[in-house]
Amino acid sequence: MPSFRIHRLKDHLRQNFRFAPHLSGVASVKPRDYEIAGPDQEDAVVEASSSYAAFFALRESARPVQVGDVLECEDGTLKIFKFVGIEDAQWISPEVKPEMTVEPMVAEAAAVSA
Repeated sequence: MPSFRIHRLKDHLRQNFRFAPHLSGVASVKPRDYEIAGPDQEDAVVEASSSYAAFFALRESARPVQVGDVLECEDGTLKIFKFVGIEDAQWISPEVKPEMTVEPMVAEAAAVSA
C-alpha cells in the first residue's frame, strides 16, 4: 500500500491560501511555506490506497489534513488539498542567478587605443 508524507502549510499562510483565487492545472508550491511532519510524530506518514483515502483516514485524527496541506507520494508526486478537492502540485525551486564574471577592461582599453 502506498504511503504519503505530510507537508503542513505554515499557520501564518493559511489565511492567504484561503482567499487566493482557484487556478486550474498543477499548483506550484514553495518548500519554505511548509513544515514536514517529523518522523517521531504519529501523523508524519500515512498509508492509504490514494490521496483521498489518506484524507479520510486523517479526517478523524488529532491533527487532520487541512486545506493547503500537501501529501507527497513515495514516487515524489505531490497532491495539494484545496476547497474544490485534491489536485496535483509541484515544488518551485528558487531561481539561481548565474554569477557575473568580471573581466579586466584594462586589456580591452589598451587594445582599442593602440
